Parts: sequence; structure tokens; C-alpha cells
Amino acid sequence: MATPQFQPTPSLYDTDFYHWTQAMASALRQGCWQDLDIDNLIEEIESLGRSDKRAIKSRLELLLMHLLKWIYQPERRSNSWQATMIEQRIRIADLLEESPSLKPYLQAEQSRCYANACKLAAAETGLEPTTFPKQCPFTLQMILTEGFLPE
Repeated sequence: MATPQFQPTPSLYDTDFYHWTQAMASALRQGCWQDLDIDNLIEEIESLGRSDKRAIKSRLELLLMHLLKWIYQPERRSNSWQATMIEQRIRIADLLEESPSLKPYLQAEQSRCYANACKLAAAETGLEPTTFPKQCPFTLQMILTEGFLPE
């Protein structure tokens, strides 16, 4: 005869995430420490940091790709490209304002983001990847400066 398997009751975290967030916020505000779902809270807090890192890296890659396209396809420059660069700078600035500790991460990831941007630019433009400089030709300050458009 088979022994019945224990089936844990699904937690609020698993069944209604929004409700779980509200319950955790309420428990924190009221100091009801025994009601906190510590393991899932830890997981979510760590996830928030990773999410911001992914977002800022993705935005830098997109900005760098458009800067490369701006240089290497001057005949195709458009308001759309400019709008994309403006938007990425705004979003990066917002992320850095909310989390200034991401700036060293952004500096550390600049080379990797540039390498990815070169691959993306090559794929989008049809240019050979070797068309683009191996090292990023821009400083982080230049990249993030509002209105900066390389010639």
C-alpha cells in the first residue's frame, strides 16, 4: 500500500502575488514580524536589485547601438533614432537617481555592453562586426550626456 504524499498548501505568495505584497507591507508597517514570509521576502528583494541591473545594462546597450548606427549610417539618421537615444538616457538617469550605487556597475559593464551593442548594430545594419572599433570610443560621461551625438 502506497503511503500518501504530503502536499503542502500553496502559499499566498504562489496563489495571489499582489495580495501577498500587500499583506507583507501591512505586516511590516504593523511590526507583525511573525506574519512575515521571510524566505519569499528575501527572494523578492534580491530580485529587485537584479532587475534594476538588467534594465540599466539593456538600456546602455540600446543607447550604444544607436550611437554606433548614428556614426556608421549617417544617411539613415532619423528622429526615431534620436528619440530612442533620448529615452534611454532619461531611463538610465532615472535608474541612477533611484539607485546611485548602480553607477559603478554601469562603469564596470560598459565594455561588455559595448561588445553587445556592436553585435546588435552589425545585425541591424548589415555591416560587418569588424566595422566597429574593438574598444568603446565613448566615455560613460559622453554616452550619458544629454544631446551628445557623435559625428
